[in-house]
Amino acid sequence: MRLYHVTSRLNRASIAEHGLDWERMGAAPGIAGSPTPEVAGVFLCRDEFEVGWFARMNNTGGPVDVWEVDGVDPDSLVDNGSGYGYLAAKIPASQLTLR
Repeated sequence: MRLYHVTSRLNRASIAEHGLDWERMGAAPGIAGSPTPEVAGVFLCRDEFEVGWFARMNNTGGPVDVWEVDGVDPDSLVDNGSGYGYLAAKIPASQLTLR
C-alpha cells in the first residue's frame, strides 16, 4: 500500500535532498498552518480521499506538492487523535516520488 504526504511546494527542494523530516520544517508552515511541527513525526495520507482533504485544507499560502511514500507499513502510523496518522520516524528521500 502506498502512502502520501501533502506539503507546500516551497518544501520541494529540501524534501528532494533530505526526505521528510519534521526537524527541517521552516520554509513553509505545516499544511494546517502551524509554524512548528504538531508531532514528532510525518503525517501521511492512506488514500486519495485523505490527500484531497489535506490539499483542500491547505493553509500554507500557496500551491502544494503530493509525495508518494514507499516502504512504510500503514500499521506503523500513529493516530494523533484527529483520525489522521503520522509516522514517528524520518523518511529518506530515496523512499519518495513527487506526484
